[in-house]
Amino acid sequence: MSDFEVIFKAYDIRGRTDTGDLDAEGARRIGAAFASFVSADRIAVGRDCRASSPGIAGAFIEGITGQGVDVLDLGEVATDTVYYVSGREEVPGAMITASHNPPEYNGIKLCRSGAAPVGHDTGLQDIRAMAGGELPVAGTPGSVADFDGLSGYIEHLFSIVNGPAIGNLRVAVDGGNGMAGVVLPAVFARISADLVPLYLEPDGTFPNHPADPLNPDNLIDLIALMGTEGADLGVAFDGDADRAFFIDDQRKPLSGSTTTALIAKWFLAREPGATIVHNLITSRAVPEVVIAAGGKPIRTRVGHSFIKQIMAETGAIFGGEHSGHYYFRDNYRADSGMLAMLVLLQVLSESGRPLSQLRTEVEPYSASGEINLSVVDQSAALVTVERKYADAEIDRTDGLTVSWSDRWFNLRPSNTEPVLRLNVEGADAAMVDRMVSEIRTVIEGSPAPAGLIAPELKAILVCPKCHGNLREDVNASKLECLECGLRYPVADGIPVMLIDEAEQPR
Repeated sequence: MSDFEVIFKAYDIRGRTDTGDLDAEGARRIGAAFASFVSADRIAVGRDCRASSPGIAGAFIEGITGQGVDVLDLGEVATDTVYYVSGREEVPGAMITASHNPPEYNGIKLCRSGAAPVGHDTGLQDIRAMAGGELPVAGTPGSVADFDGLSGYIEHLFSIVNGPAIGNLRVAVDGGNGMAGVVLPAVFARISADLVPLYLEPDGTFPNHPADPLNPDNLIDLIALMGTEGADLGVAFDGDADRAFFIDDQRKPLSGSTTTALIAKWFLAREPGATIVHNLITSRAVPEVVIAAGGKPIRTRVGHSFIKQIMAETGAIFGGEHSGHYYFRDNYRADSGMLAMLVLLQVLSESGRPLSQLRTEVEPYSASGEINLSVVDQSAALVTVERKYADAEIDRTDGLTVSWSDRWFNLRPSNTEPVLRLNVEGADAAMVDRMVSEIRTVIEGSPAPAGLIAPELKAILVCPKCHGNLREDVNASKLECLECGLRYPVADGIPVMLIDEAEQPR
């Protein structure tokens, strides 16, 4: 049966289906536990296009109906659509997906009625405990009915964005063979912008590249298409289409912070004085832009459950994260990559200026991006860093944030790996580079020792198959993925990051 200790994460449920970490029996138990937890008459269930999704979804639905609860079967949809149905119909929802993970993975994203989040501290651990037992079956099983969530979802999007205000822009969109392709044709049929499609056909084997736009390697084809087609905007969706990443007309990717700032300005022009939520990893420019536009910024921990909770408490109109999640009050406070794309298209159309110009107004700083630093003891390393920078402003809201007037950094421990995640921002690239080097030295106690590859290279390399972090096996001259176990050879300091040439997990 499924290994609940492995698959229950901080915000969702996720694991490998080929090794049995997540299987049909586990999905059935989780479905029954979810139905018992939410105590609802109906639950909406959608799924992505992975080969395992029909089986996992079927078992999950069986668990729900076994508790006497009816199911609205949405079929293959984007996660956004599940959130919409949950909000519109006031029912709990579940999406069978592993988002950007490789094909052999699957998972379950859960929400309560009104698209309210279910995370580690908001029910996920209760569901795990119940799923570990055996819930009694109801005398009368629930029913299953097909439900069309797509048409209503499209109408919902255009109740927030003014479709006729979007001009004749050329938009290259990479669906990553995920669920964005189910929605995009209907969306572009409603606007004047031209869709230049790439990999829109849903295919759970992800034959062209992993559906993970956070990895720059997966943007190569889209950037090439933009050059060929002269696109004004490039958009890359992840596998379940709740995240979107953007590329400007000069074919340079935008950070999540830049997108957050641009969308925040747009909303504040329509609702002066509104509240904008951002996590503590976003650029310092985000709250500065919000204040300059007459809004109220609120800083919160990283993670969708924290963002949505603060939005609910404050009535915030919009929230953004560095990771490409964008949340909208009028979308039941749920994240939506499709809605973020439409808002950005309206921003471009109304300004009449290219994105490469607009972004300069909200990008005054340089940033390192997220760097993973291997540690033996996360807590001890954080204490060492805090002592080193005791004269700076210290914030322990989420990990350790250390700030000065012209720079800041955040160190957060990973929940699943022996690493600290480092983000640095400063006045210029040279300052950021110096800070990264200094923090690395503090954490390691001395300059990074010689290994198979240069520390700077190791800090940015990830497994090309699953985007997992890598560790050095010096004796075997291999880089081993901590997630999927593939082992990549290293020769004279040069890693061969080819999946076909990698050694299979031991």
